[in-house]
Amino acid sequence: MLFPEIEKTVQSFDFNKISDDRKAVLQPLIQYIQNKVNNQEQINLHFICTHNSRRSHLSQIWAQAGAAYYKIKQVYCYSGGTEVTAMHPMITAVLRTSGFRITALSEGENPVYTIKYAPNRQPLIGFSKLYDADFNPTSEFAAIMTCSQADGGCPFIAGAEKRIPITFEDPKISDHTPLQKEMYQQCSHQIATEMLYVFSQISTNKL
Repeated sequence: MLFPEIEKTVQSFDFNKISDDRKAVLQPLIQYIQNKVNNQEQINLHFICTHNSRRSHLSQIWAQAGAAYYKIKQVYCYSGGTEVTAMHPMITAVLRTSGFRITALSEGENPVYTIKYAPNRQPLIGFSKLYDADFNPTSEFAAIMTCSQADGGCPFIAGAEKRIPITFEDPKISDHTPLQKEMYQQCSHQIATEMLYVFSQISTNKL
């Protein structure tokens, strides 16, 4: 069970607004997860972007919440980048707006946060890190490339069972403009809707 505020946010999503072309982009991830569920295997999803500051964090966090919402077990979501920067403050802002409980564990150039999505679930730990950092899985995971730069710049992800490009427009283009808040909210809403759609398609009925 998610926090009530997140449940309310999730219930507002309209999967019919996802285009057929976009659903086709999401299908390889759906199939990967479904195969793992069918085989009763752990599901490790590693979302990768250039800076691990915006889209990869949103994807990781919404995917973990989506798995919990649809009661898909043994799902563990991670994120990383090809460079280390920091989790952008607008990410924590839009997530708080959606009902996530976020606490700063440390400050500095690369702050560390706990991100809690449900009363009785272990929180995610949010901070910028390399995709191959010790914090992330080393084998038996799907590498989901959330930006075209990382997808093109990392032709090989060691340990990945499958590489799945699901790219999103970078809200960074709105930084320091009047549209910043709106653009980050739109990005979060798109990622959230698509990650929840992915898990809505998973069948847990035994074969």
